[in-house]
Amino acid sequence: MTETVQTAVVGVTGYAGAELARLLLHHPRLKGKPPVFAGRVDTEDAARGGIPLAEIHPQLADSLGSGTLRQQPFSWNLLTDLEVEVLFLATPHEQSREWVPEALTHGIRVIDLSGAWRLTEAANRAVYAFEDKDAKLAAETQEQAVYGVPELHRAQIAGARLIANPGCYATSVILPLKPLVAAGLIDLSHGIVADSKSGVSGAGKVPTAKTHYMYAADNLSAYGAFTHRHTGELLEQIGLDASEITFTPHLLPIPRGILSTIYVRFNQPQTRESVAHVYHKFFAGSPMVRLYDKTLPQIQYSVRSCYADIGFQLSADGRRAVIVSCLDNLLKGASSQAVQNLNVMLGWPESEGLE
Repeated sequence: MTETVQTAVVGVTGYAGAELARLLLHHPRLKGKPPVFAGRVDTEDAARGGIPLAEIHPQLADSLGSGTLRQQPFSWNLLTDLEVEVLFLATPHEQSREWVPEALTHGIRVIDLSGAWRLTEAANRAVYAFEDKDAKLAAETQEQAVYGVPELHRAQIAGARLIANPGCYATSVILPLKPLVAAGLIDLSHGIVADSKSGVSGAGKVPTAKTHYMYAADNLSAYGAFTHRHTGELLEQIGLDASEITFTPHLLPIPRGILSTIYVRFNQPQTRESVAHVYHKFFAGSPMVRLYDKTLPQIQYSVRSCYADIGFQLSADGRRAVIVSCLDNLLKGASSQAVQNLNVMLGWPESEGLE
């Protein structure tokens, strides 16, 4: 077990980056070792030592002086001089694709919040259209990447050099489906339907025509049917063929939170007890998953928490189920899952700093 480490965050200016900074600044194992914040800094700000964190995210200012920490101009020399051991990248996919191999050559472990290294199959990864300058190096780096759902890959995450943090939608669908598919309960020939809805922050901080207030408020819209980039994560991690699941994301007129409603048919009639047993057995020892035995989860219960909530209802004949999962897309769907991965990587209690 590692006692403590020096972390760094690149990409603190975004929504997920802000939550990541907040969690790391208050992590009990990192007291006295605040993260190094690095990124783009113009000449004027560089001359004054970087941009104060309180100017980027005023809500991060506290009595411990966190607001006076600065985002410094990014360089590999900065990270090595400050003896950074674990680097969090909350950067665009293409940037992470370029920087992760170099970080590894510097002996720095990486937890990447982008989609750069999540997908092992080239056909699924094609949605990102990456143009690797060194295809051989990219392939070697991909082989080192561990998909960062601790509930599925806890053993591989422990001691990993590169963790590919999952997508938010993907987390909300993989967690409720994997136990049932792994147990052989679902009739895959009948097809699975995953209907997912996310708050606007899931689209990132840069406004677009479809995420600004006048479009998103008082509206509900579907997008990315059959084409969403998280679909490949579902196929690879649950173990499905593209013909066995239909995943459709929707944009909710709320700031944050995801609710996924998943429709499945069983091979044989099930009882509530038999399905609950599968879930409780699969998630035994998984502190960041909450199972609802009598009611269905709602976004208001999980938002601003680090938990994934899962509940289900059976049809009268026990042949069909409606499964509902909820999580905060900026936390269990991004930043808190990254910190959960840090905990597992370093041998710390998995929920430390998250509950």
